[in-house]
Amino acid sequence: MLGEYRISGRRASDIAASVERGVGSGDLAPGHVLPPMRELASVLGVNPNTVAAAYRTLRERGVIETAGRRGSRVRQRPASTSRGSLRIDAPPGVRDLGSGNPDPALLPDLGEALAVAARVNALRPGLYGDAPVIPELAAFVRAELEADGVPAGPVAVTSGSLDAIERVLAAHLKPGDVVAVEDPGWGSLLDLVPALGLRAAPVAVDDEGPLPGDVERALRAGVKALIVTGRAQNPTGAAVGAGRAKELRSVLAQYPGVLLIEDDHGHAIVDLPLHPLVGATDRWAFVRSVAKAYGPDLRVAVLTGDAVTVDRVTGRQGLGPGWVSTLLQRAVVHLWTSGAVDVVAVARAYGERRDALVLALEERGVPAHGRSGMNVWVPVSDETGAVARLLHAGWAVAPGARFRNVAPQGVRLTVSPLTGADIAPLADAVAAAAQRAAPISYG
Repeated sequence: MLGEYRISGRRASDIAASVERGVGSGDLAPGHVLPPMRELASVLGVNPNTVAAAYRTLRERGVIETAGRRGSRVRQRPASTSRGSLRIDAPPGVRDLGSGNPDPALLPDLGEALAVAARVNALRPGLYGDAPVIPELAAFVRAELEADGVPAGPVAVTSGSLDAIERVLAAHLKPGDVVAVEDPGWGSLLDLVPALGLRAAPVAVDDEGPLPGDVERALRAGVKALIVTGRAQNPTGAAVGAGRAKELRSVLAQYPGVLLIEDDHGHAIVDLPLHPLVGATDRWAFVRSVAKAYGPDLRVAVLTGDAVTVDRVTGRQGLGPGWVSTLLQRAVVHLWTSGAVDVVAVARAYGERRDALVLALEERGVPAHGRSGMNVWVPVSDETGAVARLLHAGWAVAPGARFRNVAPQGVRLTVSPLTGADIAPLADAVAAAAQRAAPISYG
C-alpha cells in the first residue's frame, strides 16, 4: 500500500509531518492510499484518536483526501480552499469578529480617487504596450520605501499581497521545495504553499515576530524561502522590533541564497515603525498592500525586490493578466498623496480597541496577544469548545485551525467591529469560554 515508506511519530503533529515528508520526497505519490487509522495506530503503538487527529490535520492542509470506505489517500492535486472553509458564519444576532475585515468607517470614500483616475484616463487612456506601472506610482512608492529603509529595487504592481507572494514563490521555487512560514500565520498563505506543490516548515512567533532560533533551524535544514510579516501579523498582531530585526538579519546573512519575502499588509493601519529584513539575502521581495487601510476591493499591492526577482515576476505577469489596471493605480496614487486616510487616527482607533481588549482579558486572567494591527490572538486549550461557547454567547470568532500548523491552539478576534461598550462583555465571554475549555486528549 505504501511501498517502502514508513510513517512514524508518536504525536499527531509528528505523524502528520512524517506523511508530509513522504509526499514532499515523492515516496508517497498522488493517489497513494494511507493505512486505516486503527491499523496505523496499532503499528505506531498510539491511540487511534492520535492518528485521527493527524489525518484531520493533513486533510485541512490539503495533503490528503478521504472518500468514505475507500479510505484516505494522497491528493491528486493540492487543495486551494481548505482553511478558508474553517470559518464560523455569524447567524442573526451574533457579532462577527471572525472575518478579519477592516472597519468600513475607517476606509476612505473612493469616489474622488476614482473620478480623478477617470479624468486622467480620458486624456491619456491606458493602452496595450504601455508601461505596466504608471510613473507616478513607481516614484511615490520608491520614495516611501527608501524612507522606510527598504533597499532600492524596481517596482511592480500585483492584485494584492497573496498574488505578489505567489508570483515570487513561483519565480524561484519548484514543487517539493520547503518554505519557512510563521506559525500561527496567515491562513491563505498556509493554503497557498501546498497549492503550489511546496512544503511548509513552521516557524514559531512571539510578539516580536519569528523566533531567531526557529528561523536558524529552518534555514540550516535547507528551506528555500522564508516569509515574514513585518507588523500587524495575522493572527497574532506581532511586529518585528529593531532588536529582533537585527537578530534575524544576522541569521539570514549566513544564508544568502535563501529567498526572503516580507509582507507589509499592515501599512497605514499601525503606528509602529518598519524594521525591514529584506536585503539580508541576495534574493528578496517586499510587498505592501493597500487592502487594510484603503479597501480590500481595490486589489492593489506594490512589490519591490532584487532585479532578477522582479524581472521574473513581471515577465510571467505579462503572459497572464498583463498588468493591474492603471485606473486603480491612479486611484491609489491619489489616495496615498491626498491624505485620504489619516494614518495616525486609523492606527490609534485600532490600537485603542486592541489594547483595551488585551488589557481586559489580562485582568480576567486570560493571556492574549495583539501588539499591532486589528487582531487579537487568545491561546486556549480547546479551540473548538471555545468557539462554540463564544458563538452561544453571541460572538463569532475565527478558530485557530485556520492559522496553525503545529502551534498551540487559539482563537482570533478581529477588533474592527468593536466599540468601547463591547470590551467588557466580550472579555467576560472569552474568559468564560477559555476557562471552561478542557484540553483535548489524543492518547
